[in-house]
Amino acid sequence: MCQHPHIIRLLDIFENQDYIYIIMEQLNGGDLFSYLEKRSFTVPESRAKQLSHQIATALYYLHSYGVAHRDLKPENILMADNSDTANLKIVDFGLSKIIGPNETSLDPFGTLSYVAPEVLL
Repeated sequence: MCQHPHIIRLLDIFENQDYIYIIMEQLNGGDLFSYLEKRSFTVPESRAKQLSHQIATALYYLHSYGVAHRDLKPENILMADNSDTANLKIVDFGLSKIIGPNETSLDPFGTLSYVAPEVLL
């Protein structure tokens, strides 16, 4: 369903008696956390703006289809390659949920170390 330049592409799924195989596009740049860590968590403002825009447009796209990722964190954002100008892609939709126009979700999902304090309370 999702075809966006900043969301991982699912290419194929197949299974045998023992396993389910999920084939996705290859991304060689590691995750966003490692990307930032290699740069001492310092990137130029223009680069931060690019990365923020890529994440925001991908989330806008997902939300327009009613998809809530529910585990968005730097480790679930992969870089296309190792360059300083690599594009990013949102990955790991294992906790995602499709929420209809009149639905709400109060399920406590996500990674504990990234949960907002008010959610913990």
